[in-house]
Amino acid sequence: MTDSFTIRPARTSDVAAIKRLVAPLAEERILMAKETVAYYESLQEFRIAESDDGEVIGCGALHVMWEDLAEVRTLAASNAWRGRGVGHALVESLLAEAAALGVSRVFCLTFEVDFFKRHGFEVMADQSALDPQVYSELLRSHDEGVAEFLDLARVKPNTLGNTRMIKAL
Repeated sequence: MTDSFTIRPARTSDVAAIKRLVAPLAEERILMAKETVAYYESLQEFRIAESDDGEVIGCGALHVMWEDLAEVRTLAASNAWRGRGVGHALVESLLAEAAALGVSRVFCLTFEVDFFKRHGFEVMADQSALDPQVYSELLRSHDEGVAEFLDLARVKPNTLGNTRMIKAL
């Protein structure tokens, strides 16, 4: 096995592999598993890390929440490829996508604080980084990730206990 891989947009045929990558992390309560339909509905948000032999070895998604705010979600690498730059390449690709879309801030909910610090993210002390008018608009979202970002009481029982981090682009 080489350390060579590429990052590309996800395809419908990748959903099963995304679920396989997420499953062990969901069992460890590091990521939240989603229904298959949710992966198809958000497929255009995903980037895939693919080894030279065509194996899906990592995934990550960028979910735009507002004009200037997006979230890195569902970042995962296969056990065999951890520590080999897959996560870093995916995050850099997602950050580049955020910048290309005109997003000026990207946040994440993570247990991997040091990993995201290496990419310029900082731990959020509170939600004061969010304009009150934007906050009120985001309250209308049905997305669970938005609810976790806003630290709404309804998601507290499901919260994994991860850290909110943010990066200005």
